[in-house]
Amino acid sequence: MLKEYLENNNNHHAYLIEGEHEKVVPEIFEFVESLGIKVLNNPDVCHLVIDNFKIDDAFSVRDMAYQSGFSLSHSFTGEAENKKIFIICANNFTLDAEQALLKLFEDPVPNTLFYIIIPDVNVLLKTVVSRFHFISARSDLAEGEAEKFIKMSLQNRINFIKELLAEEEAPTKVGVLIEIGKESQRDSSRSKAISFLNSLECVLHNKISRTTLHMGITYFKHFFKIREFLRQPGSSVKSLMESVALVVPIL
Repeated sequence: MLKEYLENNNNHHAYLIEGEHEKVVPEIFEFVESLGIKVLNNPDVCHLVIDNFKIDDAFSVRDMAYQSGFSLSHSFTGEAENKKIFIICANNFTLDAEQALLKLFEDPVPNTLFYIIIPDVNVLLKTVVSRFHFISARSDLAEGEAEKFIKMSLQNRINFIKELLAEEEAPTKVGVLIEIGKESQRDSSRSKAISFLNSLECVLHNKISRTTLHMGITYFKHFFKIREFLRQPGSSVKSLMESVALVVPIL
């Protein structure tokens, strides 16, 4: 499905794809190969996997984008195999990083394609999103777990949250240019919390009827605030998610 979207818009310089990078990236690799561009052992294909994309990362990417590619330095024919490809997987972007990247996407670098993969499009400023061709490939929201969560007692919810966050105690990579085909990064507890919150919101939206929608607005407003706090460095993921356990009704 993703390949069809890419093929229909293959003249765009930057794509923003909402989904799980483990599922999305292989499809992008396949599409890039279909353009006649080698993915493996190609110095002009940059694959970056990172949890929190910061301003230093933005400067590095921007510098690489403005440098002549290895193949471009030998040919200016504009053929597909001479393109530079950036595939960036991130769970979150800091505000200053987004601002640093804005000009790069406003004034496209010739023969350069960007693929940004994020789990939730709402982590980005609308002005940044508007610079991309947006594709939503988010299919699995783990709604099964969310269905169970809304039926749990408060204590069981607290235990569930503890287990959810404990799964990510192993340190995630801060940022790494990885070798194609050897991707291995675990999402941070912060990004897992946001993903679960998305699932919970979707389930509640389906559960609440039109007649009780006014009651649901309270929960959704709380979710919105929690997302904002989760994206702030230093905020307590555990405390924020426990507040969700308190607010959500037992259905």
